[in-house]
Amino acid sequence: MDGKVSTNSLVRFNFIMGFLHFLQGAAMLVFALTIDKITAFKLPVWSYYLKFDPVQMRLVTSPEKIGDVPFGALVSVFLFLSAIAHFIIVAKKKSYAANLEKGINPYRWYEYALSSSLMIFLIALLFGVYDVGALIAIFLLNASMNLFGLLMERMNEKKDKVNWESFIFGCIAGIGPWIVILLHALGNADPSEVPWFVYAILGSYFVFFNLFPINMILQYKKLGKWSNYLYGEKAYIVLSLVAKSVLAWLVFFGVMQPT
Repeated sequence: MDGKVSTNSLVRFNFIMGFLHFLQGAAMLVFALTIDKITAFKLPVWSYYLKFDPVQMRLVTSPEKIGDVPFGALVSVFLFLSAIAHFIIVAKKKSYAANLEKGINPYRWYEYALSSSLMIFLIALLFGVYDVGALIAIFLLNASMNLFGLLMERMNEKKDKVNWESFIFGCIAGIGPWIVILLHALGNADPSEVPWFVYAILGSYFVFFNLFPINMILQYKKLGKWSNYLYGEKAYIVLSLVAKSVLAWLVFFGVMQPT
């Protein structure tokens, strides 16, 4: 990417990226509704609560299945969320440009808080995190991590000395979901029973997950081309498209493999 990035070029770039996200989301939704293997690929969500057992005369954990998650359809949702965010930016280009001049982009962080949290929610399901409470906590922790990203930009708006507190707090929040997922991944009695695409998704997402904070560090350290905030903004957009595309199609090709 060229280090010389303009606001106008970013608006056009957002439109293109929104269109690409929308096309992929539409394709995934069609596949999820028409291809039997993808339609049938659903994972359960359970609730665990305490009830009194009169036989044992004590409280025991009682599981109750809430329902099944239509995996393929939700994969298309995180692509659509990104498309909507890009189109909102194009529609609000004056506000977008004004924020970029101040070194912030709220639209990005609100979209990430939804789309990336949905992604890690789905990854957690693939590794057997079926407890509704754990899934809600994973979603909210990841959303909080991204909102700390927005706070990081707001706190350092037009300041010479960078305050890294929000970045550190965001990293702490972001570690939480990974701890839960890895506990389930490593706790599997027979890892070979986990489909290959599940590990591929975990590895891919972990790599992209860490590239986003690295991009932020480069922005605030003003290293090389990242001395221009707009270059880092474009990097965020590219990372978002690549991460979501790789995960979406890994799920698609993985589900389509013979049993």
